[in-house]
Amino acid sequence: MNSSKATVPVALGLGANLGDPAATFATARRLLVAGGLQQERLAAIIRTAPVDCVPGTPDFCNSALVGDWPGTARELLVLCQDIERQCGRPARHSQRESRLLDLDILLFGELCIAEPDLVVPHPRLRARYFALAPLAELAGSWRIPPDLISVADALAALPAT
Repeated sequence: MNSSKATVPVALGLGANLGDPAATFATARRLLVAGGLQQERLAAIIRTAPVDCVPGTPDFCNSALVGDWPGTARELLVLCQDIERQCGRPARHSQRESRLLDLDILLFGELCIAEPDLVVPHPRLRARYFALAPLAELAGSWRIPPDLISVADALAALPAT
């Protein structure tokens, strides 16, 4: 990618509950930078109970990564899916089962994208503590379209657990 192109601020969610999540997240970060992500920052890892997974699924480690992306949302999606595969995730997988790596595009600037395989902001972002809490650490003032509520306000609006 041409690093002189205008960039878009992006937020990614990282999740894993198999292998060594911290090492996997570090690998994903390195590969994202190699793929064009700039000015990246990674949040602390939090551990949370699985949500909407099969019974007996181990806890997840979750984090967020923000940075500046010089390409399209589609190009970022392709890179994320390639990185998931490089880190051992099968191309075909269930969203309800354990995984070595899950990379989700949470925000792509303040754009709303609705395509069959690419929805931004992430459709369940506002309901997921495990996505909002790490993201708020890095980008609490970022706004979630379409109504542009801040990440910090979305986190504060979650019901207490």
